[in-house]
Amino acid sequence: MERNTTKSQSKNVLGEPLQDCSCSPLTGWYRDGSCRTDVSDLGKHSICCVITEAFLRYSKAQGNDLSTPIPQYGFKGLREGDHWCLCALRWREAYLDGMAPLVRLEATEISTLEVIDASILKQFAYTKSK
Repeated sequence: MERNTTKSQSKNVLGEPLQDCSCSPLTGWYRDGSCRTDVSDLGKHSICCVITEAFLRYSKAQGNDLSTPIPQYGFKGLREGDHWCLCALRWREAYLDGMAPLVRLEATEISTLEVIDASILKQFAYTKSK
């Protein structure tokens, strides 16, 4: 699947224009708030998640501490409720372990479908009422 590298051309998993995931905290492979990727993003930071405390604990236990600030990189650490571009493989791992956070489909890049089936993503669709 070809990766779009311009923000305006990127599509989400619904086949629509990709919406921003978060600018506060600033996320994305390009650090532009979008979960768009390219072939150099080996981690495929393509899935926009709504972070939970349970997921942060899970991720830390897996060796990926997302909650501790790293000031030298301008990273304040994630908190529950933050939206963040997560690696598709990490999300799939969390899903298989019963720890996957909700997903903002409109902000999740279409390349995610190379790793995770759309039917699974739709089961974890975030809506503001959740």
